[in-house]
Amino acid sequence: MKFGAQVSAYRTSWDDIRPVVETMDAGRWSSVWFADHFVPPNRPRSMEPQPAYEAFALAAAVASITETLRIGHLVLGNTYRNPALVAKIAGSIDHISHGRFVLGIGAAWFEREHQAYGWDFPSMKERQDRFQEAMQLLRALFHAQEPVDFRGEYYQLDQASLSPGSYDTPIPILVGGTGEKRTLRTLAMHGDMLNLDGWAGQGVSGELLRHKMSVVEKHCADVGRDPAEITPTVMVPVRLTDDEASAKRFVDAVGPNTVAGSKDYVIERVGELIDAGAQEIMFGLLYNTPEDFQALDEDVLAHFD
Repeated sequence: MKFGAQVSAYRTSWDDIRPVVETMDAGRWSSVWFADHFVPPNRPRSMEPQPAYEAFALAAAVASITETLRIGHLVLGNTYRNPALVAKIAGSIDHISHGRFVLGIGAAWFEREHQAYGWDFPSMKERQDRFQEAMQLLRALFHAQEPVDFRGEYYQLDQASLSPGSYDTPIPILVGGTGEKRTLRTLAMHGDMLNLDGWAGQGVSGELLRHKMSVVEKHCADVGRDPAEITPTVMVPVRLTDDEASAKRFVDAVGPNTVAGSKDYVIERVGELIDAGAQEIMFGLLYNTPEDFQALDEDVLAHFD
């Protein structure tokens, strides 16, 4: 079983991030993930001047100081960067890491950072249209053996060579999102990994994962794709604590199906997600301290080792 964690990129420092990542690399962890926002999301304007590290810069830095962890984002926003540029950066990081990079991407949702940085924030439909086209372009570049031509409504390539491209095997593309009509269909067409995000309203449960994968399977049948090619993963906010009141406050603050409680409780909830088909579980909302990650490693990950 694979376990990863989303390490906070907000209201922190590189000097805090680095020892956490080094602790993970020396432990049982399989992967490290960062969010992709340019101001801390869903916080008051007064917090916007606080640090929010750029996602690709963090990934490249982490690639250079680790040996085993796969590295990715939960998830990049498609509207922030031209997807051909995204592919170029991804190929470089994949080579820096010797094939450990995963491209996690979604259609983007946070309007405020678009306003702050002067980017267009199209309608939901256009963002989904752009996302589907970007996914097609990314997959073409990651799998290409020769220069790529691409003529889309929003993006074009003229004999574009991705060099350096994928290090060994094609860079896998993880799709973040749960929308059944567009997002999961785009995944079925062009993605390699599903990630259900535990921040999204109803949280993540075994029942929800089974349902979403059944939707993916239907889309795969429609587009002629083998659903076995798509890896189901989940991102779960977690708090390891024997203090019931603290666990309740955490769940109340974050949302339903958040995993908070004793070691035995967390192990039970993780087991439910594994039984539902999750092949990798990413934990989030850990404190940015090596001790917090080490405790989860020893108390929970070791149980599934």
